[in-house]
Order: sequence, then structure tokens, then C-alpha cells
Amino acid sequence: MENTLQSTVKGTGVVAGVAYAEAVWVRPRPDLPTEGSIDQEASSEAEYDRFLEAVDVVASRLENRAAAAEGQASEVLTATAGMVKDRGWHKAVRKNIRSGKNAEFATVGATDKFVTMFEAAGGVMAERTTDLKDVRDRVIAQLRGEQEPGLPMVEGQAVLFADDLAPADTATLDTAHIRALVTELGGPTSHTAIIARQLDIPCIVAVGNKLREIESGTLVFVDGALGTVTLGADEEESTKAVAEYRERAARVAEWTGPAQTKDGHRVQLLANVADGNAARIASDSQAEGIGLYRTELSFLSASEEPSVDEQAKIYRKVFNAYPDSKVVVRTLDAGSDKPISYATLSSEENPALGVRGLRIARDNESLLTRQLDAIAQAAESRGDDAETWVMAPMVATSKEAQWFAELCRERGLTAGAMIEVPAAALMADKIMPHLDFVSIGTNDLTQYTMAADRLSPQLAYLTDPWQPAVLRLIQHTCIAGHEYNVPVGVCGEAAADPLLACVLTGLGVNSLSAASTAVAGVGAQLAELTFDQCQQLADAALNSEGPSAARAAAMEQIEKFN
Repeated sequence: MENTLQSTVKGTGVVAGVAYAEAVWVRPRPDLPTEGSIDQEASSEAEYDRFLEAVDVVASRLENRAAAAEGQASEVLTATAGMVKDRGWHKAVRKNIRSGKNAEFATVGATDKFVTMFEAAGGVMAERTTDLKDVRDRVIAQLRGEQEPGLPMVEGQAVLFADDLAPADTATLDTAHIRALVTELGGPTSHTAIIARQLDIPCIVAVGNKLREIESGTLVFVDGALGTVTLGADEEESTKAVAEYRERAARVAEWTGPAQTKDGHRVQLLANVADGNAARIASDSQAEGIGLYRTELSFLSASEEPSVDEQAKIYRKVFNAYPDSKVVVRTLDAGSDKPISYATLSSEENPALGVRGLRIARDNESLLTRQLDAIAQAAESRGDDAETWVMAPMVATSKEAQWFAELCRERGLTAGAMIEVPAAALMADKIMPHLDFVSIGTNDLTQYTMAADRLSPQLAYLTDPWQPAVLRLIQHTCIAGHEYNVPVGVCGEAAADPLLACVLTGLGVNSLSAASTAVAGVGAQLAELTFDQCQQLADAALNSEGPSAARAAAMEQIEKFN
């Protein structure tokens, strides 16, 4: 794309694909009041009623959108509507109103309180501040009688720009008009990224404030794989690239599996799910089973630990979606960005490096054994050939692996561990003999390897799963897995990238688990390469200096094969 006026800004690509269209920014957020008192003629109760009326309108709109949406989009919208109705937030607003503030200023103050709490918690909780602020802005706009902030009306096609998209906006995108998403903030696990994967729309996050220099109406070429937004791109070449992308998308839509390379090397493709609904959706895709069932997400809102029977009932909903296929259950990964009141410490200096995952069970083994009992109880109704595998998060030593495996086998469960602590990857040859399988969590493995919070937009350049250092740890794990005949899977976001999935296959990974919407793209890409070519991609990536160079080296190899 030769053009002297061409310029490029770069962020973190979270959904591959290309688009060529005019940029359009979301409707601006309302100006927030810095002061505001109740009118002398109004009572605090009347002012609070005004707030509740605005809340009802906003919640109703979100619930209507949720009813019209499907899958994760519906779940996210329902959760956001729940935030609008949150009693704790209402209580804080009422307290502010009773102190003499008007509804608008009281809403800002109450939201600031919770934003501070979420930011202090860090991780995913900090990332949810976008959702809180979105709820605040919608309520304030309703209180003022202003237009609701968010998505603009688009005729034709456009690339949507935003500081950070709220779930209510992302979940209701019309992909017939919006061809790509680009945000200034956000991270690989933000709602924007999650729903963009479900919609299968090119998405780039964490571009930074340089994005602000691009005005609405500017023609841009977006490459979700490279994470680039190019101004002044050659129109003919851009149009050709989009046409080729759509042709490939059509081929992906026709792919039915099972997953294997061009020369017949099998790779099992599985789905990541959080509950029974997601599992049912996955069962309609090409996913052969479930490679990561995140059990803790069912319990985040519980004030006390569910009983064994209650847990078994929840797990059974997931198992029923795949009654005769493999389901890999991860035990509670509470702590850090997923605090659970009955399981985790109230505060830690550095929760990401603290008592989380399997470490919680060191001083509370019965919490773990009750969960294993519930998993075993739920698995009783499964087919005779259905595999029920259970893995522990945050395993760091061989003793931890041995202890967990013994607890699993006492209940007739297949025992495994997450490889997400660098020590576990480096000591894989000592951990493997105790286990039946391992699964690499590339999200945490990357953040711990690079010493960078995976949810920090400022550090997104470090937490790219293409980091050669991370790939080398994966290779080391696969070598040990082959030596001890222990299957090695990947269940982090890296498995959703079709090109990186081929690299992982070349490194020796046996199974890949990702969002069910990503499965077909990965399978179709694998079908175009031989296993030897996947190994060549892996060698090229391993010997690169950084993530961008690793991806570029792999893409260069693909072009040579073609």
C-alpha cells in the first residue's frame, strides 16, 4: 500500500479480519456535573423518586435489548441491567441525595465510590468500571432528558471508534453496517473483545490516545490480526484485501470438521464456556466438547458456598450439552480479579500473586473436596464413554499436582492441571508424571512471564500471546507432555487466533479450546497446512525477537506455502 500520506496507529488485535470504511465515533458521553443541590422547593424523597424513574427507563431499555439478543450478548446486557438496579448503588445515591445533592450529582458521587473500589480490586473488576460509568451516563442523560449516549446511526458501512465501548453498545451492534471496532482503551478480555469474538467482527483495543487524532469520516483500513489502523491506504489494495477476507470467511462458514491438518494430523477443537447456556450454544458449533468450563463464574454473586447438590445441579446443565463428549472442568479459580466472599481473602497487597486458584484449598481443603464431590455426582448421568476431566488452576509445584490428582482419582475423575505459572512450565517434567493431562492458560502464563497485568491497556504490547518467551515455555511443556505421554491443551485466548493455533499445533499442542465462535476459523486454517508446515511456522515464531515479528514471520511462511 504505497502512499506518501499513509500513516498507521497500532493497538492490540483481539479479533482477526480486515475492513475498509469511514471511521465513526460513538455519541459523546454527557458532561458530568461537578456540583448540584436539590431545589429548595423539592424534597429529598421526590428527588430520589426522580432518580428511580430514570433507573426504570434505562433498565427497561437494556432488558428489551437483552431479550432481542442471543448468547453472551444477551447475558452481558442482562448483567448491565442488573447493575442499573443494584441496591448498593441505589443506597449510595439515596445517601447523597439526603445530604442535599440533586439526583445527577448524587449519581456521579455514588458511581465514583464504586469505581474506586473496583479499581483497587484490579484485574477484571477494574475493567468493569467501563460498565459502571456507562450505567451512570445513561441514567444522567435520562435525568436531563438528553439523547442516550452510545451508538450513532450509520448508513452504509463504517468502522466504529470509541474510548471504550460499553457492553450495552457492543452487544447490539448491527454488523451489516459496523464492519470493525477500534477502541482507545480496553483489553483482550473486556466486554468489547468478548462480544466482538461472538459477532466475529474485526476488533482492535488499547490503541491509546493517538486514536483521538482520527476524526469521524476518515477512511481507514483496519487489520484485526496485526492490530493496525491505516490512514491513506491504497483503495484498490484495501478493497482487494477485504474481498479476500470475505471469501475466506465464506470458506470458514462451510467448514464442518473434524479438525486436522492437510495431511491428517488430528487436533481436537473444544469450547470455553461459563455456564449451561454457553455450553448449549457451543454444542451447535463445530466444537467437539468443552475444553474449559469456568465454574467460578456461577458463584461470583453467591454470598455463601452452594451445597454439593446445588453445585451438581449447575454442573449437570453443562454436562447435558455434551452428554457423550469430553468436558474439562476447572475447579474454582477464585481470587485476584474474581473475589468470592466465602472463599477468598478480604484484601491482599498483590492479589494476582496471592492466594488464588488451588492455593485457596491449602487452608480450606473441604471447599475443594466438596466441589470435586459435586462434579463427580453430576458426571454420574453421563455416557459410559464420556470423559470428565478436572483441572486445578495456579498449580506451581509437583507436590500440588500430586495432591490434587489424588483427590480427583479418589472420586473417579481424570486429573489435570493448568499450566499458567512459569514455574509449572519449566518444571513440567516433574509435574507431568502425576497427571493425566495439562492445559495451558495462555492469558495468565503471558502476564506472569512478562510481569505485566494482562488487563492493562498500557501493557498490552507485552501481554501479546505471540511473545516468543511464552511460546518457548509452551514448547517446553509440549516436549515434557510427549515424553510422558500426557496430552497438552491450550485453553487461553491464543487458541482463538487461527494463525497462532497453527503455531501451537506445530509446537506439539494436542487440543485447542476457545470461544465456540472461533472454532470454525481455527479448523479451516489448520486444514490448509500440513503438520510439517505448522512446525515451520512454530520455528519461525520461536526465533523472532518479539510478538509483532513472530506474527509477521508466521505470515511470511504462509505466503511462501501459497
